[in-house]
Amino acid sequence: MTTIAVLADPPHSDVAFPELVANSPLSAEAAASLYAALLKDTALAAERSGGELLVNYRPAGALGLGVDSESRIRSVLADVIDPEEARFEVQVGETFAGRAGNTATHLLETEGVGSVGIARPEATLLARTDIDSAAMKLRSTPVVLGPAPGGHVTYAAFAEPIDFGDCYAPPALKTLTDRALDAGLTVGFLESKPYLRTEADLATILMTVQTRRKADALVPPYLAEWVADCDLTVFADGDGLALER
Repeated sequence: MTTIAVLADPPHSDVAFPELVANSPLSAEAAASLYAALLKDTALAAERSGGELLVNYRPAGALGLGVDSESRIRSVLADVIDPEEARFEVQVGETFAGRAGNTATHLLETEGVGSVGIARPEATLLARTDIDSAAMKLRSTPVVLGPAPGGHVTYAAFAEPIDFGDCYAPPALKTLTDRALDAGLTVGFLESKPYLRTEADLATILMTVQTRRKADALVPPYLAEWVADCDLTVFADGDGLALER
């Protein structure tokens, strides 16, 4: 059984998607609600998979917030999972790579779990099927990565530890692959999925969700609700997409 560690921040207007808020029409409050929706979808995908969910959160002190991180996240996830039975643990580490590496190493080497998956809400369309597909691949391939445009990684699963130091250095896909190969491990890959960081990313995600809903295709339920209620419009900007209110 794979332990799926969802590395999360508390959905808060001071910390949710700061680059996106600074460089797009998305408000800080809307960014916090978007992050909450994505956190719910990610936890739901992990909970519905064949693995075990671990919510791995950053404490408020590390983020400069005057709120209790665990309480805020438990409240957000209360209608998705049983927060009293789910496993919550504080992240340890100064960087995302450090926190992901510390979590994976502890679970693999100290707790002796069979495999570990690292998920994050920014992987907007990560689904239960992706997590289960990675678990299947881990039976023969000790490292499985979910690629995203720009060299990002949506999901990383490990049956064996690697050198996790700065392992998400851009491009994360190449860095993680190189670390696995350096350790003598083979690498498998999932289908490419979006990763949310920029206005163009969000515009693409909105367009994708809206289009898939029109066609009655599957979409993450909480993201779909957020898209339906948001006040953003997608428009063509040359060869790309952009947003406006």
